[in-house]
Amino acid sequence: MQALLKFIENYTTVPANEWQEILACFEKRIIEKDEIILEEGKVCRHIYFVEDGLFRFYILKDGNEITKFFTEAPYFFTSQASFNAQKQATENIQAIEKSVVWQINYSQVMDLYRLKSWTDFARKIIQEVQFFTEEILEELQTETAEFRYEKMLNNEPQLVQRVPLKYLASYLGIAPQSLSRIRKKMASKKRN
Repeated sequence: MQALLKFIENYTTVPANEWQEILACFEKRIIEKDEIILEEGKVCRHIYFVEDGLFRFYILKDGNEITKFFTEAPYFFTSQASFNAQKQATENIQAIEKSVVWQINYSQVMDLYRLKSWTDFARKIIQEVQFFTEEILEELQTETAEFRYEKMLNNEPQLVQRVPLKYLASYLGIAPQSLSRIRKKMASKKRN
């Protein structure tokens, strides 16, 4: 649980007595590679903290999987709309690799809002996720797939190495063959 403690402390100060209440709500879970922890049409019952591993969020459209984004350790994730409203999810969440998560259910999350430290943490993490989401949307609307891939390569090279080509291509909104061409083009630029 050290990774969870450290992560929350990056956002807020938690008094010792509140730590005990917060940590008592989390349950450790091992997620196997390719396991789907949320299916479209089901209600998301948990918020997860990824201690180790990698997840992708995707939707199904016309029989194709379209990757929305990735979450890697250490970070919190959930299907926000489904979890907050306790309604059916419109997305799927899948482990790309074997992962270790700490999960907390809806009623426990709601109960923890009586603690100032948890409220502060939740507010800050929600704002951060909103910022990331807006950034992704803006890039989708204004930047090329090549630019977005190059940015990922520069900012998150380890993520690019861990995510299968078909998921990266889907996230960038291009065919796997197009991503292969972009990679070759970038490799040839580096050589010259």
